[in-house]
Amino acid sequence: MTRRDLFTALATLVALAGLAQSGRAEETIRVSVPQRGAWDTGVTELGLRGGFFKKHGLAIEILYTQGGAESVQAVISGSMDIATGVGVSAAISTYAKGAPIRIIGSEMIGSPDLFWYVLPNSPVQKISDLSDKTIGYSVNGSSSHAGLLELLQQAMTGQIDVGWSAAPFALEALDDGKIRLVARGTDVDALRGRTVRVNVTNVDMLSKRRDALDRFMQAYRETVDWMYSDPAALKHYSEFAGLPEKIVLRVRDFIPKDTILPERIVGMDQIVSDAVKLKFIPAPLTPEQIKDMVQIATPVK
Repeated sequence: MTRRDLFTALATLVALAGLAQSGRAEETIRVSVPQRGAWDTGVTELGLRGGFFKKHGLAIEILYTQGGAESVQAVISGSMDIATGVGVSAAISTYAKGAPIRIIGSEMIGSPDLFWYVLPNSPVQKISDLSDKTIGYSVNGSSSHAGLLELLQQAMTGQIDVGWSAAPFALEALDDGKIRLVARGTDVDALRGRTVRVNVTNVDMLSKRRDALDRFMQAYRETVDWMYSDPAALKHYSEFAGLPEKIVLRVRDFIPKDTILPERIVGMDQIVSDAVKLKFIPAPLTPEQIKDMVQIATPVK
């Protein structure tokens, strides 16, 4: 064989290998996501639109749910592989009851997306005015529930007096003066250095498809980077959430990038302590239990 023939043969092998790689079937991951249209829970949708999961050999199927509890149940049953945006207290409680779920990443640190509001003519002007008022939140164990409890403790003390929302929802009403801001999640000192929502998977997925979870994590991380650097991401989000451009820009300003990075769980000691205090779990988890419960998926470079 001449040198030219050898080079031709090698080039053919490389081309065939490339075709085989490109033709490889993508691995499907089913993801349950609460709060369709929110910025932080939109990472999976935006990553799908931006091609980041496809880049890592993953086909994503998304099921939108009414809340974190519904998402967790879908993962426990095995009908879904991953649930994003689950309240950390609810995740710990579910694990402590023996459910086969594990935390694979942080979804939100602090609560920058949350805010509480009143009608313009309400006498409530500030946090200290919240005493003896009826106040809205999502469900027990949610990040809005945790934020509200800490907010009331910090202050020492229509149908409800004070409404609750999470960006982008109700931001347009806020801009139009139809409601008035009373407090934000960023006012809650205790939550600033604490993970409030997490991403979870089931034990079967973790034990049998760890490589797919790691690739999911890498695509998720790359999507977050893209969301804060490329105007195209904002355009996709505007279309996905059905929001005008002025609100889309406000949403991203509401939620700093470092609060939705998934690589680490922050403030676990305080998280567990609060879960006991609020009776989500009967006793503190041991270090061994925490190590078993939190198994961060490692991004694949």
